[in-house]
Amino acid sequence: MDHLLNPKVLDIEISGIRKFSNMVNHIEDMVSFTIGQPDFPTPEHVKLAGIHAIEQNVTSYTHNAGDIKLRNAAAQFVQTKYNLNYNPETEVIVTIGASEAIDITLRTILVPGSEVILPGPVYPGYEPLIRLCDAIPVHVDTRDSNFKLTAEKIKTALTDRTRCVILPYPSNPTGVTLTADELKEIADLLKDKEVFVLADEIYSELSYDSPHVSIANFLHNRTIVINGLSKSHSMTGWRIGLLFAPEWLSKHILKVHQYNVTCATSISQQAAIEALTNGIDDAKVMKKEYMKRRDFVCSRLDQLGLTYVKPNGGFYFFVKIPDYIALSSFDFAVDLANKNKVAVVPGSSFSAYGEGFFRISYACSMETLQEGFNRIESYLKR
Repeated sequence: MDHLLNPKVLDIEISGIRKFSNMVNHIEDMVSFTIGQPDFPTPEHVKLAGIHAIEQNVTSYTHNAGDIKLRNAAAQFVQTKYNLNYNPETEVIVTIGASEAIDITLRTILVPGSEVILPGPVYPGYEPLIRLCDAIPVHVDTRDSNFKLTAEKIKTALTDRTRCVILPYPSNPTGVTLTADELKEIADLLKDKEVFVLADEIYSELSYDSPHVSIANFLHNRTIVINGLSKSHSMTGWRIGLLFAPEWLSKHILKVHQYNVTCATSISQQAAIEALTNGIDDAKVMKKEYMKRRDFVCSRLDQLGLTYVKPNGGFYFFVKIPDYIALSSFDFAVDLANKNKVAVVPGSSFSAYGEGFFRISYACSMETLQEGFNRIESYLKR
């Protein structure tokens, strides 16, 4: 009875990241560099706040937008960290992870035929949501600009149907980010155009070489900032996302959120309050360790003669497959997994502009990285 289903849903495939990870995870002694999930536990004091919430029976619905204490904490967090100012009463929505925040934003601002500009390569979670809105993803090739979606590149892709530009920085899969000057150039380009900016800043606390800057500092009235606690506080399973938008826009996004999920889980919200207040700097310990791992991966890639753009955020490398390997990115990843038991993500998972590359996640122990790169070296020597 498939013919009775929504054809847009039938056309969607599961993420290439998950697809490949599921394909190789059963192989014994596999070193996996696939899933982008922090390998640190949720901070102890945050877990205790969740336990306390259960013990105190904080198990009822919250306000649709989230517990006001959490919205206050979230507004204070982004003001302190990124100099962003949002009214917690009307401009902050607590969502079920950043994924839901992206979904409800796109469903609010897109109409059939709308075009959405996004960089290529890019995280694969945006395109299916765009297509479910009967809108059109427009991938812009960023391979010749160090994987940065610049104002110049956006300008060439703009049409009278452009409704949104997605800026996912720091980037998954490349780890690059945009400078304040680059963001201001984009804001200047768009300030007189009826175009929204969706700024997915879930990796904002993992910016290494310079502080994170949000385009909302330059284009506040039409920017939707997406953030959350999955990466900054290693809380992927708690499913707490944060959406910041001007009141005129957030009040409509809230309607979609309300009928979609009612509210985020009350227990996770209590843990999130603790994370954003007493744990405001919890990411610093993790970031220090990630930087060590990043520098190690840089040194090993250099030793192996592999080409990459040095990441300054997140926990990924996007590496070019050597020209002497005549395989697609998918076949390369399969071959590496089968022969040397190292799992990487094929670049084709991140749009057609990712073909010829592979992604490494360094959200794993130094010992795992060392072993994995020893195996990659052995594979390349073949």
